[in-house]
Amino acid sequence: MKDVSEGMNIPKLNVTEAVNKIRKAYCSAIKKGLGVFYLPALMLWGPPGIGKSDFVRQLALFIEDETGKKVNITDLRLLLFNPIDLRGIPTANEDKTLAVWLKPKIFQMDESDDVINILFLDELSACAPSVQAAAYQITLDRIIGEHRLPDNCIVIAAGNRITDKSVAYKMPKALANRLCHIEIVANFSSWVKWAKENRIHHKVMDFLTSRRDYFMAFDPQKDDLAFATPRSWEMVSKILNVYDGNEKEAYAMIAGCVGAGVASEFVMFCSVYHELPSVEDIFEGKNPDVPKETDALFALVSSMIAYARENKDDTRKIGNAIRYSETIYVNSGQTCTILCA
Repeated sequence: MKDVSEGMNIPKLNVTEAVNKIRKAYCSAIKKGLGVFYLPALMLWGPPGIGKSDFVRQLALFIEDETGKKVNITDLRLLLFNPIDLRGIPTANEDKTLAVWLKPKIFQMDESDDVINILFLDELSACAPSVQAAAYQITLDRIIGEHRLPDNCIVIAAGNRITDKSVAYKMPKALANRLCHIEIVANFSSWVKWAKENRIHHKVMDFLTSRRDYFMAFDPQKDDLAFATPRSWEMVSKILNVYDGNEKEAYAMIAGCVGAGVASEFVMFCSVYHELPSVEDIFEGKNPDVPKETDALFALVSSMIAYARENKDDTRKIGNAIRYSETIYVNSGQTCTILCA
């Protein structure tokens, strides 16, 4: 994966990388007494479900741990806002000679020295231009009308890219030049660490370990309403917890999160996963026992094909897989299609 987005000319980082780099900057500014307002506002780009909101939550935890300050997050979904919601409601002053604007609740922040506020303006690129104009003033100037953000407030905006085929307006270059832009991308390894810490259901983790092509299956060219993303797999994990791990009973809701095709493969995988050897062990040449049931063999071969596609340039691993596929043929009498990868 390239480190720079070709279409947007900005760095591409997964959530963990982005958090590690950005929190160092903010923590350094805080410790040097410069204040968080010293740094430019952030603009996070990325497809739906990639983890932009998780970035903000993780950043808040790191800042709390490293500075000892309490971090409060104000999360605004700008698609739900009108310009007046950001500026406030107009009313008359005491002698009814001037109009004044009642302060919106989003500006009612704790300005204490031991507190850091984060104002997260989500879905910025998708909201109406009139709302964008108000949000840009907050993001760039830290003010709107007669209201000003406190100096202990970090401003972070986020939105989908135009290439995601979501509702998105092109950002004016004059405004773009005053923001620090980062594209958030999917990374399975960093997600696994997060998933373990957040108790994502083990069946979800086991399935995605063998079928990493389903970790992020968003395709902007398709009109699917349900598709696999890190966010939708977290939803599946919660559904499995409610259904006590009974994925067959939960199929309809799982399909409603990741799509019918992926859900079918997930349910089939869960029904046989106790019989499946580790795909990573196979590609490392450890030669685990071959499953005997047809469904388990189908699930295993599908997982091996997906894993081979990701490691097609590693001749050692591919060689180990080919040797294991011969064992599958000898033991089961069924052909293995690993070479098709």
